[in-house]
Amino acid sequence: MVSQRLSRLSLMAALLLSVLLTGCAELPGYNRTPERPTLLSQVDTAAERLVKNTHGRLAPSDTIIATTFVDVDQLGRSSTLGRTLTEAMTSKLVEQGLNVIEVKLRDSLYIEEYTGELILSRNVQRLGNNYNASAVLLGTYAVARGEVFVNARLVRLADQLVLGASSFRIPMDADVQMLLTSPY
Repeated sequence: MVSQRLSRLSLMAALLLSVLLTGCAELPGYNRTPERPTLLSQVDTAAERLVKNTHGRLAPSDTIIATTFVDVDQLGRSSTLGRTLTEAMTSKLVEQGLNVIEVKLRDSLYIEEYTGELILSRNVQRLGNNYNASAVLLGTYAVARGEVFVNARLVRLADQLVLGASSFRIPMDADVQMLLTSPY
């Protein structure tokens, strides 16, 4: 009789504990499986860090040229991912209050079909003068097994000083794979 009572009490305690733990899963702040960051959420965070990291070395009146993010192993090569990173980063920089020049409307950058606007180091001074730009947004990416590593920098054209930098990772999902392999 005592053993049946203990058995029932144990069963009731286990049931009560499972109900309590299930209820805790619904509480705010309870950590379930964390969501993986998306490409855009990573770019947004990185752009905010990039602007913050300039530490006031970029004046509100300064203008920036945005160039296509390139493959770190082949600096003359990019992809739809590289162009998308540039577009997303540019949008976020503008949201942060920076002045970004749209270079697609000009022809003094090296523009290769399906690659984008690539800045050639010998043209840096000329670009600064032609566009009346103070800085350039540069970026590289490296493809790994399960993710893509991205580095972004704001570089002052006058002396190539890095004004701010930010690095981040993008999970390699089906969308990112498609952006890397797309011929256009």
